[in-house]
Amino acid sequence: MASYIYWFVLALVLLGLEMATGTFYMLVLALALGAGGVAALLGVSVPWQLAFSAVAGIIGTLLVSRMRSVRGRAAVNQSLDIGQSVQVITWREDGSARVFYRGAEWDAEPESAGMARDGVFYIKAIRGSKLVLTQHKS
Repeated sequence: MASYIYWFVLALVLLGLEMATGTFYMLVLALALGAGGVAALLGVSVPWQLAFSAVAGIIGTLLVSRMRSVRGRAAVNQSLDIGQSVQVITWREDGSARVFYRGAEWDAEPESAGMARDGVFYIKAIRGSKLVLTQHKS
């Protein structure tokens, strides 16, 4: 059998494993093996086939790693508290408020200084231990 067939069969095996795991790393390795198969199909020598496959694998792994780190940072910034309603206990002179949320009292501040002081309020963001309030549900 021709060497490119081995490359493509291995790539298909890893593609099947990717469907079972969903990590994207197996997909990158399957694409790298596919690159080695294309090199074999073009008649490139075995050391160059291995080199093309390795370079494709390294570049793909770096791209997936970067993609995951960016997505991970975005997920950390999102909170399950965003969009939840709070009950304002009192408004202070400086414009901040004391609210009741999840069975405890929290310090809060309005998203803008001119925001109305009555009605239902929702959590727009969390800055440290302070809740930022809005009147529009996110």
